[in-house]
Amino acid sequence: MARDTHSTVLASATKAASYNMVLQLFFRGLTFSLNAFVLRYVSKEMLGVVNVRLTLLYSTTLFIAGAAFRRACLSKTADKDWTQVINLLWCTVPIAVICAASLATIWMLVLEQPDLMITSRYSIGVLCFSVSTVLEMLAEPLWVVGQALLFVKLKVIIEGTAILSRCIVTVIMVVFFPTWGLVGFSIAQLAFTLVYISLYYAYFMWYVYNHAKKDDDFPFNSFRNFFPQFSPGKPWFSSSLVSLTWTFFKQGFLKQILTDGERYVMTIFGTLNFGDQGIYDVINNLGSLAARFIFLPIEESGYLFFSQTVSRDVPVKEQNKESFALATRVLESLLKVVTLIGFTIMAFGYAYSYLLLDIYGGILLSSGSGPMLLKWYCVYVLLIAINGTTECFVFAVMSKKDLDRYNHKMLVFSLLFVSSSWYLTTKLGSVGFILANCLNMLARIIHSIYFIQNLYKNSEYGPLKGLIPSLPVLLAFVGAFVLTVFSEMSFCCDQGWHYQLVHVSIGAVCLLMVAVTLFLSEKRLIAFVREQYDLRKAKSKPE
Repeated sequence: MARDTHSTVLASATKAASYNMVLQLFFRGLTFSLNAFVLRYVSKEMLGVVNVRLTLLYSTTLFIAGAAFRRACLSKTADKDWTQVINLLWCTVPIAVICAASLATIWMLVLEQPDLMITSRYSIGVLCFSVSTVLEMLAEPLWVVGQALLFVKLKVIIEGTAILSRCIVTVIMVVFFPTWGLVGFSIAQLAFTLVYISLYYAYFMWYVYNHAKKDDDFPFNSFRNFFPQFSPGKPWFSSSLVSLTWTFFKQGFLKQILTDGERYVMTIFGTLNFGDQGIYDVINNLGSLAARFIFLPIEESGYLFFSQTVSRDVPVKEQNKESFALATRVLESLLKVVTLIGFTIMAFGYAYSYLLLDIYGGILLSSGSGPMLLKWYCVYVLLIAINGTTECFVFAVMSKKDLDRYNHKMLVFSLLFVSSSWYLTTKLGSVGFILANCLNMLARIIHSIYFIQNLYKNSEYGPLKGLIPSLPVLLAFVGAFVLTVFSEMSFCCDQGWHYQLVHVSIGAVCLLMVAVTLFLSEKRLIAFVREQYDLRKAKSKPE
């Protein structure tokens, strides 16, 4: 029974990752095209204000108000009571109000204001982005329920539709109302939020009234259960859940500094002007496409699987052996997958960075530090891949005591990252942000590897083997790197589109060579993928 349950969780997590990847691929591609389109209608300074300054306000508020509650409420605990979980999740709304109001005051009164030549409606943008964060928290209980009960398509469809709405509104405002400037981006952000919360409420109202009585695993029999209420004989909140939330909150605050550290440095220390911030953000979005549409869904689904399979605060020897063995095998396979993807991006990204930027943004992006920035970002993507997967496992199995200890280490990581960002940026420009991020990721990877090694010491398992590709695959990557760099020097990129096509063709042949080598050499990974595919296919057949 336990094996069937965890296999179901794995199948659902795998399906969620698949849906997320497809959605991220489509919508990040849409955003990719949108940015190229918007670049031709707005100034790079406007991009800096919206994509760096205001987006930082939005992401900081959401992270502080909601991230800790999400992780705590999705953790597998023995005494989970859904009434107490819902009560706790509604605390995100007043926290978001306090956080948004405080940050909005700082953004408008303390930080450097954009020049009036860039925008005269900066305060409207700050207020709209702040309001959107508070409104988004109204759907937080529904988001957590959907994730915890494995509604794998729900998050994908709702977030995708909301992103599409924002894209459409942005294009309309930029093309037909160009004089509105920042107000247009603010309206698009509010459109995203309203679509997001409306779809969540509409779906769960429909589900409760049409399917709740037929679904024995669904813990709510009325839509009223999604709102705070008193449970007779029980406290308003679960003390263990509150404690776990506070632990994640302290950790999350520091992780937010690491996640958006370069934006904090730009905003607080003013190391780059708004124009340079806009260019950096475009390059950053290009470089992080793989991280967002491949690695982030894997990380989120991996955390969901590990948190539902491995019990927190339970020693390894007391864990269910079958469940822990399955979690170990999944970890090894995930590490292998993300490592291979990261090596692919690093090996091919160096020789194709200039061509990509030239096609995407013309001389605006391909001149100056743009190509070198993207080349370093390809190295950074490999580190992002490894760190995200190791950390999702570590955070899912850490005891509360370990999490508290990790918070102190996160403080050290944060201080090192901020100081290295400031120093390297003053010496090397925007490339310094990428190098500082690389150092930060290396430090966190080392910590996660140390934790995993200690967890598995004196055991038969070795999931960290997934970090090392086979020798033939490594040689294939080296060969592809050398050939594509030689191709760039010979055919790219100022000799006409015929030579560019030759350069792309050589890259395609090298990529095919790597893929064939991988298929023939990574037999353990291929076997695991086939096994999961067959399992998913068998479960999808009607009985």
